[in-house]
Amino acid sequence: MHSDRSLIESRLKRVLEERIRPAVYPESVPLEAGIWTVPDEPVPVAEGLAAPRTPIAAGARWGAPWGTSWLTVSGMVPEVWAGRTVEALIDLGFDKNMPGFQCEGLVYRPDGTPVKGLHPRNQWVRVASPAVGGEEVLLHVEAASNPVVLDYHPFLPTELGEKETAGTEPQYRLERLELAVFDETVWQLVMDLEVLGELMAELPVEGARRWDVLRAVDRALDAIDLQDVNGTAAAARAELEGVLATPAEPSAHRISAVGHAHIDSAWLWPLRETVRKVARTTANMTALLEAEPDFVYTMSQAQQYAWIKEHRPEVYARVKKAVAEGRFVPAGGMWVESDTNMPGSEAMARQFVHGKRFFMDEFGVENTEAWLPDTFGFAGGLPQIIRAAGSTRLLTQKISWSQVNSFPHHTFWWEGIDGTRIFTHFPPIDTYNCAMEGHQLAHAVRNFKDKGRARHSIAPTGWGDGGGGTTREMVAKAARLRDLEGSPRVRWERPAEFFARAEAEYPDAPVWVGELYLELHRATLTSQARTKQGNRASENLLREAELWAATAAVRAGFPYPYEQLDRIWKTVLLHQFHDILPGSSIAWVHREAERTYAAVAEELTGIVGAAQRALAGDGSAGGEVVFNAAPHERAGVPAGGARPAVAEPAGAVCAVRAREGGGYVLENGLLRVEVDGRGLAVSVRDLGSGREAVAPGRAANLLQLHPDFPNMWDAWDVDQFYRNTVTDLTDADEVAVSVDTPRSVSVRVTRSFGASRAVQTLTLAAGARRLDLDAEVDWHETEKFLKAAFPLDLHTDRYAAETQFGHLYRPTHTNTSWEAAKFEACNHRFVHLEEPGFGVGLVTASTYGHDITRTVRPEDGGTTTTVRVSLLRAPRFPDPHTDQGVHRFRHALAPGASVGDAVREGYGIGLPERRVPGDAEVRPLVAVDEDAVVVSAVKLADDGSGDVVVRVYEAHGGRVAARLATAFEHTGVHVCDLLERPLPGESAEGAEDGGVALRLRPFELRTLRFVRPVG
Repeated sequence: MHSDRSLIESRLKRVLEERIRPAVYPESVPLEAGIWTVPDEPVPVAEGLAAPRTPIAAGARWGAPWGTSWLTVSGMVPEVWAGRTVEALIDLGFDKNMPGFQCEGLVYRPDGTPVKGLHPRNQWVRVASPAVGGEEVLLHVEAASNPVVLDYHPFLPTELGEKETAGTEPQYRLERLELAVFDETVWQLVMDLEVLGELMAELPVEGARRWDVLRAVDRALDAIDLQDVNGTAAAARAELEGVLATPAEPSAHRISAVGHAHIDSAWLWPLRETVRKVARTTANMTALLEAEPDFVYTMSQAQQYAWIKEHRPEVYARVKKAVAEGRFVPAGGMWVESDTNMPGSEAMARQFVHGKRFFMDEFGVENTEAWLPDTFGFAGGLPQIIRAAGSTRLLTQKISWSQVNSFPHHTFWWEGIDGTRIFTHFPPIDTYNCAMEGHQLAHAVRNFKDKGRARHSIAPTGWGDGGGGTTREMVAKAARLRDLEGSPRVRWERPAEFFARAEAEYPDAPVWVGELYLELHRATLTSQARTKQGNRASENLLREAELWAATAAVRAGFPYPYEQLDRIWKTVLLHQFHDILPGSSIAWVHREAERTYAAVAEELTGIVGAAQRALAGDGSAGGEVVFNAAPHERAGVPAGGARPAVAEPAGAVCAVRAREGGGYVLENGLLRVEVDGRGLAVSVRDLGSGREAVAPGRAANLLQLHPDFPNMWDAWDVDQFYRNTVTDLTDADEVAVSVDTPRSVSVRVTRSFGASRAVQTLTLAAGARRLDLDAEVDWHETEKFLKAAFPLDLHTDRYAAETQFGHLYRPTHTNTSWEAAKFEACNHRFVHLEEPGFGVGLVTASTYGHDITRTVRPEDGGTTTTVRVSLLRAPRFPDPHTDQGVHRFRHALAPGASVGDAVREGYGIGLPERRVPGDAEVRPLVAVDEDAVVVSAVKLADDGSGDVVVRVYEAHGGRVAARLATAFEHTGVHVCDLLERPLPGESAEGAEDGGVALRLRPFELRTLRFVRPVG
């Protein structure tokens, strides 16, 4: 038989586009419209509804960047439409390819009740079904004219990301304002033909099923009268009934569809716009749930629920009702879908504490999965945190974006640094914006790596990133794909139902150990340095505020600021969202974050100061009390305690002298540091062991400048070829001693390069086993990458990098493509390198990105292992002025350090001592007799009971037995989860002093709740 396949497929495409789709709305009449443009920021709904309108018609331009306009559309249903389904069609100037990335709208009734959202793939508003002839139609639209920042030519620098620089020119043209008849039969025919056409394209040409579908489509097209599509659509549908009713094969893959709209809490729009995006999307989804009984929708990020609760209570009421019915499913149990590489231990824990508690308090729901489809890789400490929060599962999608290596599993057990395992799924559909299209489903089937052992996967379905959610078209397609030959079986399910089924069928899934490293977006560890520094400073201040407020509450009756700390934690957690902390948002977001962090710092400093004053005693005699918030004793001040300042001990001094050949030699009896005439550290010697830390012939604290123009994703990516070109910044404007006292010596180095200037200060303090390195960089480069290099005389094939509640090891070599791909990685406070008998720690106050390489020296055959910290970048998209201006960095090099020393120095650099007028000694609430056990939090219980909550973890990577002593009255102690709930079957072993005996596995965290007497 002659093949006419291509002919029929082409026929389907044209007839569908040019005749059938237009017939969905066979009759229409124009709507009248008026507009009011809000002068500045969005206004309350009542004000928008009441404002005067100016007439506007289709074809008119509207909407300055980041503006808001209120449209009123009105009309009357023609008498001849009585009994038919009528919809309003409102096209604000949409580009169908940009849902969530351009203008959007929220429709209201005259009484202010929200109806649904409008976006490029959802332009209709149901008016009546059946309609009443002569019925008046009146709708209001709150229209947001958000500019298109990521356009068809992506990553071009634009000033649209900041309101002050975006201009005032209208961005959009009203395209369609009509009242129209909706022909349900034609619309259903469109769905039939879309599903079958997309299915055909994925079926093998050699198979009978493809030809069966083709012939049915051909017959359906023959049944359509192109001059009377509406009158013949039913006949065409009848020709398709047979092929649509043929059931799937018994072995067909099963896809759990989950209605979804991944909404970035900030990205190419500011936080205030996300509030409205969430309202628009949830209004849409609750309306769709009412219309589609099989549909299930899920939304993560407790912050987004809190926003609509505060700003759109009428939408929130609909959400709460749908949650109670089990149709609208809170997922993930986190405050936001945060980055997981950079948040500190406590911050990562609090993401789950505040997220899960919100869901339980608001909805009585506690889910078991972490939901992070778009996060840029996952730290090795995360499984333990997820388990400790009472969850057991993880879903993500982003690892499918890795550039080099394809992850070997889609369903597996992920094991963290402490041995905790959680059941994990990567949807093989490779998108969190599934549209139920045939090529997507076929890709999921082909791509699924666990065939033969498992047959279930999940498909988050709906427009996302900028919101929008699932459409009625997606629901209609899913209905046809529930049991269709040639397709995977599709059914709407809640995430928990999918995970239960997947885990039951594949309990012996393979295990992946360690971090889930994304081989992409590595530059997010460096971009927007001020945002990252604000985060680290906030985490440190929150630790201090909780510690000193709890101590003052127990010791002095200080009013513990429960509500204030709760609010501040939520603010900090919000800014750990995976486009804010990583530095990949527009300028508006990061400038606002900078202001927010400053306000947070001021407020937390106030709490710390008030609590310390309540503890410090009498300061009238001129004495001072030294407070130590670090988890280790420092200069005789106990961890978490305070004591009156004492005179510095005699004997511990520093000295500086001129170095032969130029520069200076700094010495304190523990370290000897040589700074050459270029201002570089050419020698850092540990005098106790006699070992030199700096590789021979090399120089440490060397600033290096690279070109930085990645192939895509400017703020996100650094591509490996950046290393091909490097400029060592060795020229110095000035090298001089800036501090010379018996207690401290410093050398100050000034360098100019390009349009920028750097001032580096190398400081050696009495009694210190570390060299402090401060840098102030006035940065005015473009598309450059600034690093500081430390070439070390160490032979090691791995190094330790701190992560949440411990550290993980990464290789220093590149034996495999997996190792080579980790050319930029994350650490928190330290990296530590060691060969038997000697180690070096490099600690950081606020940077995260780094790289480590190794070479063999031809001169002596020794190994040079170079650690480089990433300081600044200058990408131009999405913020064309990223990181311009003055920045301050602080690092320290600790030769001869064990990993325990690195832990200690890492905490110490970010938690300096505080001095307060007074004369009191403040005993710590808790004390641990083993340095390997770190106290990560001391606070009062969130429920206001006055109980003291203490969180500890093993920090060195070994087993440890320790005693946690308490210095306050308590009547019992519970081992708890992160939400401070006692764990069944877990009990704390008492110690003789009323404290607790601890036995911890490597990196194990434990939360203890000490019950205090009432009254």
